[in-house]
Amino acid sequence: MKRKLVLLFSAVLFGFLGFTNLKANEGIPAPAFKLQDLSGTTVELSSFRDKKAVLLFFWTTWCPYCLKELRALNNKLKELEKEDVELLAIDVGESAFRVERAVKNYNLIFRVLLDRDSSVTDYYQILGVPTFVLVDKKGYIRFLDNYFPDEEVKKLSLE
Repeated sequence: MKRKLVLLFSAVLFGFLGFTNLKANEGIPAPAFKLQDLSGTTVELSSFRDKKAVLLFFWTTWCPYCLKELRALNNKLKELEKEDVELLAIDVGESAFRVERAVKNYNLIFRVLLDRDSSVTDYYQILGVPTFVLVDKKGYIRFLDNYFPDEEVKKLSLE
């Protein structure tokens, strides 16, 4: 029993330290990825490099906090576009049918990507949802946390 607790504590601590380092260090390149949106179009993170900052929003349909944030993101989309930030909502590990139903129910007006096998979620060391990751125009992670990065988005627009 003690061994299981030690292993569990170690796994949690290792995950937390990885998350903290990623959040604190603004010089970490964002892992490249290719995901499909709900229409089947492939979206590559690298296609935004030197053009726009990108706000990644990791979420699931079963998470009540995620659904609350989806509504808020619908309202913030125009503001993000003015700041030259592309919003990509990445659903973690769910079927296209389930995600399409949520998109329709919440009248989402931004691009939703499917991370069916959660590989991108793993690359970004996401420990829970909702999680926001802000990637600057040069492709570096500037923010990673569970709340909307108001201040960080404003800082990017000043650079």
